[in-house]
Amino acid sequence: MNLGAWNSVFAVPCSVVDDNLKMAGSVQLKVLLWVLRHAGESFEAEDIANALGIDRADVGDAMLYWQETGLIVSEGSVLTPAPGKNAAPETAAPFQPEAKQPEEEAPPKRVLSRPQKPDSAFVAQRIGESQEIACLMQTAQEILGRLISEGDSATLLMIHDDFGLPSDVLIMLMQYAVSIGKSSMRYIEKVAINWADEEITTHEKAEERLRMLSEKKKAWLTVEQAIGISHRIPSKREEAFAPVWVGEWKFSPEMIREAYDRTIDGAGKYQAAYMNSILERWHNEGISTPKQAADERMERISPQKGGKPRSSGESPKKQYSFDIDEYERTSFYDNMKG
Repeated sequence: MNLGAWNSVFAVPCSVVDDNLKMAGSVQLKVLLWVLRHAGESFEAEDIANALGIDRADVGDAMLYWQETGLIVSEGSVLTPAPGKNAAPETAAPFQPEAKQPEEEAPPKRVLSRPQKPDSAFVAQRIGESQEIACLMQTAQEILGRLISEGDSATLLMIHDDFGLPSDVLIMLMQYAVSIGKSSMRYIEKVAINWADEEITTHEKAEERLRMLSEKKKAWLTVEQAIGISHRIPSKREEAFAPVWVGEWKFSPEMIREAYDRTIDGAGKYQAAYMNSILERWHNEGISTPKQAADERMERISPQKGGKPRSSGESPKKQYSFDIDEYERTSFYDNMKG
């Protein structure tokens, strides 16, 4: 059987994918793959740095990461597989289509999703060795408008090295946090963890996420002003509804206000789900102006026979055999949690 490129392969421990793929950064994965490819050979950090086009300090950090996960063990100048299921092969294994699968073993202890923050000495070392890290720390101070503490520096380095957010993405995140008045490092770290989980690790993906957040913010401000409530953070349901009402369904502030007034009349209080059921019905029926909404309501409350005469050319309205107000009050949206 001619396996083509698969005639020359090397093995990668399953735990790299099962336990570490989500949290490992691109540099850490590249370094590990290079090391596994050259297992059994003699090499130095400089060889890896030259082959991958990265700083030698980044190579050292990547190898330290894989040692901390328990994948490899350093014995002097020799790297060896950690004992157990995490062990990496010392030499490349040939491709064996019919190889017998190993018996199941107890799963290894997973690496904590939140890595240990580096100490001040390691942070200082990284700043001295990497121009990128030094620039990141300086830019952070300029964006946040304050001198960052040793703890802040450790958090930023952890986000960069362990969460895998590049400097440009991390800078965009800090700028966004400052723009919404949440410049604490605790908030920045929380958002960074979410971005890493959702693989928002490129400039393009970060721009798209920030665009969506900006649209949600503008939509909620439009709703707030339309219904006349004081500025506050929206609930999860309101945050989900507002961009649909304003951005997707294109309702004007006047229509949003009309839906709000009908919500108060029908439910006795403001309910986002009730209000959404009204706007959703209007969207489905093509009702987009206050006059159309008023005509629709007048027709609903008029008798089906002898109702308001229609002007010439006006299309007939849909007649309902059920109570719209009751439908809106009992909408399944009211049972949603949020």
